[in-house]
Formats: sequence, C-alpha cells, structure tokens
Amino acid sequence: MHMKKYCLRYFLIIGGLGMLCLSLFSLPIQDYSRDEALKVIRLLEKIQEEQVQSKKKSLKNVVVTERELNSYIAYRIDVEREEVMKELRFKLFKKNKIEGKIVFDLRGRNTSEFLRPMITLYFGGKIIAKDGKAKLEVKDLYLENEPIKPEVLDGLLYIIAKIEKTEPISLSSWHVLPFGIKNIKIEKGKALFYY
Repeated sequence: MHMKKYCLRYFLIIGGLGMLCLSLFSLPIQDYSRDEALKVIRLLEKIQEEQVQSKKKSLKNVVVTERELNSYIAYRIDVEREEVMKELRFKLFKKNKIEGKIVFDLRGRNTSEFLRPMITLYFGGKIIAKDGKAKLEVKDLYLENEPIKPEVLDGLLYIIAKIEKTEPISLSSWHVLPFGIKNIKIEKGKALFYY
C-alpha cells in the first residue's frame, strides 16, 4: 500500500513536471497579435507609397498603439527568426519617454564566461527624433534588478554584433527611421509617426 502511494506520487510529480516543461517549450517568449502586427506593416507600406507618390510638404501622421507596436516587434522577431534578441517590449509615456525590456538568449554561443546565458535588461529613457533619424537617450538601465551604466549595454550590443557577424550599433548613435518617416512623437500608450 505504501509503495503504491509512493509510485503514484512519483508519477504525478514526473507527469506534472513533464507537462509543465512541454507547455513552457511550446510558449513563445513574447506573445503578440498577428493582426496588430500586420496593421503596422500596412501603415508602414502606406507611408512609403505616399512618400513616393506625393510631393506635399505638410506632414501627416499615423498613430500606432503601444500594443500594436509591441505586436509588430514581436512578429518581426518571430518571423525573422532572431537568434539572440528574443524579446523587445516598450511601455510608452508622454513627452517621448519610454520604458522597455530586452531579452537576449546567448545559450549555445561562444561568449565569455562573465555573460549569463539569458540576459534580461530593463531600461527607461527618452526618444529623440529629428530629420528622419532617432536615438534613445537612456536614463535608467537594469540587468535584472541591478542598476548598470548605459555603456554596459553598448558593450553587450558590440558582443552580440560580433556573434551575429553584423555591424555593431550603439544606442547613443542616431539611427535612420524607416523610409518616409520624418519624426516620431511618443505619448501615453501610443506613438505618432510623422511622414
């Protein structure tokens, strides 16, 4: 009798752990709405088409909600089978302020021992945009729950670029916006893209 209870408990625990592991492996790292992601893609295509066809000088804008933006980013990470960056998520606030989360997966990579296999960074800052370019002015940066200097992120981005055999980038550098977009304005829960 005692042995039957032990075996039953053992199989329940093993079965439960097995089901948990299977459900964790089948979950995407970042959930998203495909419809919302495709909406953003259509908006970007519309902006590009209008830029090619129009000669107007006055700026128009499109509004993308925080949820749509995050769905678009997650969709791109998924579809492009991003190998290292597994999640990028933003929280949008007024006056171009943002907060975000980035998850890097370095498992199975030839990296130095001081890097964790899974790195989660949280950041806060301000988007600065002008003349079709933008950059992130990082105010706060955390590795898990430990504050770190923004230069550490640039170092990490450099290492990741070397792993992926791409050109290193820096968050403090200006980056060209998608074709046709002239400016970005961040408000609470939404981003306005001017074209």
